[in-house]
Amino acid sequence: MTLSVAQIDRETEQLVDEWLSLPEVATRLDLPIGRAKQLLRDHKLLGVRRGSGGPQVPAVFIDGKDVMKGLPGTLTVLLDAGYDDVESLRWLFTPDETLPGSPIEAIKAGRHTEVKRRAQALGF
Repeated sequence: MTLSVAQIDRETEQLVDEWLSLPEVATRLDLPIGRAKQLLRDHKLLGVRRGSGGPQVPAVFIDGKDVMKGLPGTLTVLLDAGYDDVESLRWLFTPDETLPGSPIEAIKAGRHTEVKRRAQALGF
């Protein structure tokens, strides 16, 4: 199975403060590069192309030596709701005054169940 990574637009790119290359993700997670690519294929992580080069992942998705708790489940729900990678990235990082902050900030704060519920509502 080949790794397909979407190209993002400038507006979406600017929602994310810090990006990591796939080798940087592998290093932070203490994994071989092949396993880091598998995390993208399995939708446990989300990576996109910024300009030329390989996939890049928002740094906030990595929490210490692990993928941020609650992120893989949220990505699965967004995929099931019909969101592609770029739409998912945009939704996760766009401020939502009802949270407050963005969905990714809420996940980081441990409110991933609430964020998943909101993501599920998008599919209906």
